[in-house]
Amino acid sequence: MNPNDNKDGAPAAPSNFIRNQIDEDNRSGKWSGRVETRFPPEPNGYLHYGHAKSICLNFGLAESYGGACHLRFDDTNPEKEEQEYVDSIIEAVQWLGFDWREHLYFASDYFDIMYACAESLIKAGKAYVDSLSAEEMRALRGTLTEPGKDSPFRTRSIDENLDLFRRMRAGEFAEGTHVLRARIDMASPNINLRDPAIYRIRRATHHRTGDNWCIYPMYTFAHPIEDAIENITHSICTLEFEDQRPFYDWLLDALASAGHFPRPLPQQIEFARLNLTYVVLSKRKLIQLVDEGHVDGWDDPRLPTLVGARRRGFTAEGFRLFAERIGVTKSDSWIDMSTLEECMREHLNEAAERRVAVLDPLKLVITNYAEGASEQCHAPNHPLKPELGKRDMPFGRELWIEREDFMEEPVKGFHRLYPGNTVRLRYGYVVKCTGCEKDADGNVTAVLAEYMADSKSGTPGADNYKVKGNLHWVSAAHGYAAEIRLYDRLFAHPHPGQRREGDPEGYERSFLEDINPDSKRVIRAWLEPALRAAKPEERFQFERHGYFVADRRDSVDGAPVFNRTVTLKDSWAKGGK
Repeated sequence: MNPNDNKDGAPAAPSNFIRNQIDEDNRSGKWSGRVETRFPPEPNGYLHYGHAKSICLNFGLAESYGGACHLRFDDTNPEKEEQEYVDSIIEAVQWLGFDWREHLYFASDYFDIMYACAESLIKAGKAYVDSLSAEEMRALRGTLTEPGKDSPFRTRSIDENLDLFRRMRAGEFAEGTHVLRARIDMASPNINLRDPAIYRIRRATHHRTGDNWCIYPMYTFAHPIEDAIENITHSICTLEFEDQRPFYDWLLDALASAGHFPRPLPQQIEFARLNLTYVVLSKRKLIQLVDEGHVDGWDDPRLPTLVGARRRGFTAEGFRLFAERIGVTKSDSWIDMSTLEECMREHLNEAAERRVAVLDPLKLVITNYAEGASEQCHAPNHPLKPELGKRDMPFGRELWIEREDFMEEPVKGFHRLYPGNTVRLRYGYVVKCTGCEKDADGNVTAVLAEYMADSKSGTPGADNYKVKGNLHWVSAAHGYAAEIRLYDRLFAHPHPGQRREGDPEGYERSFLEDINPDSKRVIRAWLEPALRAAKPEERFQFERHGYFVADRRDSVDGAPVFNRTVTLKDSWAKGGK
């Protein structure tokens, strides 16, 4: 089988520079055909849309080459990490449809090995304990155009460094008194090679190791070691780590030379992160949205977290299609939100059964239909999948229709209900509008019509009626009222907080100013009776209105709450709303 084909033989995603690198490694025999990647989240928050791209890339590559992708938690910062985030990340990766099999790891599993690696660097003269304050270290670091200066503690002997580092491990010193730094080159044009800190003192309880440690490795030190321990072949990360790659290579080369890891060593490959319009993916901004109550928690369906996306009804298949469609590049570019939404529509059009809901109800009275009488009409569950059969839709004298489907004085081109006009009630009868009823203020309270008894859909003679309007409806006697949440994009501007024409000189716009006031509307709608049986996370197309999902948190048996996932068409095209 071609390594670029899926297991079923179907062509995989188009080639890209990462696949080209893997193909070249396989041709050269560098890894003996082995492909092992990893997805290494820090358990200090909830995953967002950008993580979905990375998950699909790392797991997808391993899957298509018959390799393995590791799920590894980089839990090296005990002050911000919690088991809650570990659990949510595991659930999110599984929801996206990926399996790490036996390859579930934690950086904290390797703390002993990392400590041994640090001592090895000290013994080789490649690391030293620095006792400068953070401010003093920053002052000596230099700039992009000026070299840094050596710390006065850089010349400590190996024995002194070992003694101090072991005492740091034993808990003798307070936070901030010492750090362990790699000894590389304070004059390097790459600031990341100017003796970066690799261990610091932290008096914090770790969510897995408790109080066993009071020193913790820095992420840039821990990550390459984790890759080497796990025999990762291709360590794929986003472009902001490109400047860190020289340290990644320096560290692994130094440790391999000391006999810690065999060659060939893992290689870091960078790709462009996801830049998506109409959202913010900054962890700081997401925290602000939650903490200040601009959204209803981390799983708010408007928030670009994966827990929020799942509540909104976005699908794993849609995310995988999105990742394939936008591809992988080394250059930063913006992806329009409509691309993600269209991927969701594309999958839901195939997957979601059809149902009827009236969101802005107006009573329709069939005056020549007997009071108290009813009958069953029959609607297909999916127009593209006849094997799914049909469902009963009860019909009676009084129905709910959309308020916009009636005009007492129609405008040109209006083919729905108005006095004297004839329309078909979808799956039911043809009716002729005979007038309307109004309240004391002149507001229409009910539309009146008469039905043609020989016009019922699916019966002989029904096609004899040629009409232009085709309306959906719900029986007033058999349908039920339910809460519907109409979600839309959280931000009304494609680049929230970005300065734009008309802003005063020196004005700093906050991304909060661009929150869409119509991003959530809660209404009471009338639904066909079959929707009472909807289970949490069951998805439907509400005819004419878009795709909806039974809320996974708030729905109960017999009373589902529905969230709008996405409209049937892109209502934000050509400049937004």
